[in-house]
Amino acid sequence: MNIIFEVSTTNYDKDIEFVTNALEDLQKLCETENGFKFGKPVSRFGWTFFKLWITPNLHLKIDAEFSDMIKKAKGRKQNEKFTNFMSDFFASKECSVKLKITEED
Repeated sequence: MNIIFEVSTTNYDKDIEFVTNALEDLQKLCETENGFKFGKPVSRFGWTFFKLWITPNLHLKIDAEFSDMIKKAKGRKQNEKFTNFMSDFFASKECSVKLKITEED
């Protein structure tokens, strides 16, 4: 199952670099590669929006590696907990982005 987030930022040029670095760090921790990709950015009203796809392999490895932290994250449903965990992870890497889960393939 692919997880698809809509990512929002007011500073795309800076945050896309930080998000990429954070996801690359996460892949190293999870010992995987090619676990994410970005959609084309669209700017409106001072915000830039883009899609972030997380592959099933990376998603499963994040769940396994960080299961305790994900369980403690805010939210009732598992996808809410995962979204909040990812938001907190990005914030810890100096990414000023907002995440919203939009789809699960």
